[in-house]
Amino acid sequence: MSSVITPKAPAPDVAGQITYAMRSMGVAPIPRNYELFYEAYIGSNPALTRDLAALGGTATQEELDALGAQYFTHNAGAVFDNAHTRIVAELDNVLRVLRQEQNSLESYNKLLGETVRRINSKNSSSADLLRNAIALLSEATGDTISHGEKTVEDVSQRSQEMDQVRKELDEYKRIANTDSLTRLSNRRAFDDRLAAVFNNSMNKPVTALVLADIDHFKAINDRYGHPVGDKILATVASVIRANVRRDIFVARTGGEEFALLIEGNTADEVMTMCERVRRTLEATPFKNSRTRINYGPITISLGVCMASEAAEPGELYSKTDIALYGAKNTGRNCTFLYEEGMQKDFAKSWLIYKTDAT
Repeated sequence: MSSVITPKAPAPDVAGQITYAMRSMGVAPIPRNYELFYEAYIGSNPALTRDLAALGGTATQEELDALGAQYFTHNAGAVFDNAHTRIVAELDNVLRVLRQEQNSLESYNKLLGETVRRINSKNSSSADLLRNAIALLSEATGDTISHGEKTVEDVSQRSQEMDQVRKELDEYKRIANTDSLTRLSNRRAFDDRLAAVFNNSMNKPVTALVLADIDHFKAINDRYGHPVGDKILATVASVIRANVRRDIFVARTGGEEFALLIEGNTADEVMTMCERVRRTLEATPFKNSRTRINYGPITISLGVCMASEAAEPGELYSKTDIALYGAKNTGRNCTFLYEEGMQKDFAKSWLIYKTDAT
């Protein structure tokens, strides 16, 4: 099944559009501002998108920071600055301990030299020589062993503390790469994972990108409100996650759009998986248990493209997006496999991600 669609405009480069928007508004190109505009652009948080747009073309840094504090539960700069400070402090402590160990060994070496000097002395009797040498070596060796044990203990403690910092950073990364509503990976994590697909060209023939978009989701939000829309998004996410293998990467990449990276399967096998997800969701009831309102049926359209059809991540995403809109234009609630010759009928504004009633 294929469909030819007349193109309107090429898909814009995300980073370029964000940088252009920030520059147009006179916004400083610092990481926390980029993160704010990135989240607004991809549409993962519609309220953030609206509030940022409401600032107009002259947003102050204070206003931007207030939005960041409102919508982000983390502060990347503070987290990494704090971690950096702690790691530097622990490394300083380790170096101090090792310097102390070095000084201890140098002192021990001096004592050994003194012992050798006394042994070589002709002024001491054999008994005195042995007695003094043994006492000297015994004391020095005992002190050195004791100091060495303390050094091992100190270094071990510092290592544990640095390992704790690493764990905290790993946890921060997990939170920063997780969509708070659906608990799936977010667009940031998806971009990283998509780029990694092309690190090994041998895997491309059995690797697929799938984009799934909830049909008529804007109409659902307009009719029932965003709280209901959020519950539907969470349910759709759980249905997708429950109907694919655990090793398959699943992310929420936009307002109502999801992405799957499937490795180790042929195109036919991927299409079968997608159809299983689609049919399961179509049969899932969406009812309010208290009011008995039926929000369903809720369906999704899916676009599929094998990595072997593209030379780099941007091309793979673009071609999968073409397949997705082929599914939309074919009647929705179906799975569409990318075929050479399809054309794209999709353009994004710099700030609003898919504002049409898809």
